[in-house]
Amino acid sequence: MKIAIIADIHDNLVNLKKCLNWCSENNIKEMICCGDITNSETLQFLATHFKGIIHLVKGNMEIYDDDEVKQYKNIKYYGKIGKVGLGGQIIGICHEPYFIDKIIKQGEYDVIFYGHTHSPWEEKRNGVKLINPGTLSAMFQKATFAVMENDNLELKILEQL
Repeated sequence: MKIAIIADIHDNLVNLKKCLNWCSENNIKEMICCGDITNSETLQFLATHFKGIIHLVKGNMEIYDDDEVKQYKNIKYYGKIGKVGLGGQIIGICHEPYFIDKIIKQGEYDVIFYGHTHSPWEEKRNGVKLINPGTLSAMFQKATFAVMENDNLELKILEQL
């Protein structure tokens, strides 16, 4: 099972569309979004153009109302911190790196995905893999997203085409 991981869209619909097209062409059925979608129109675009399940946490730049998320049946919304089991892995999700240690203290995570820094990054802390997929917005860095084959936690950072 392949999972796409995105973060920091910041209303860049051009790059979001490219990413979603790639997901469709590669049969991606689940996505993790580490926040900073930003406005209601981008939230709607993501929810209506990705037909699979979207695991979403709130970023620090969101200007949509939390209640808006409830209208999209394919979005599982976790607020600031999420925990999800996919393919036998326990996955933590947050936007800001500030929350990583808090998640680790909860224990039993295989990987934690986060955003905010706009830089693709992978490291290990206390036995937990930490992964930032970068930014779809192309703000401060090239536009990137990640794909994980979650049964073996192999990660690929993909540059936008």
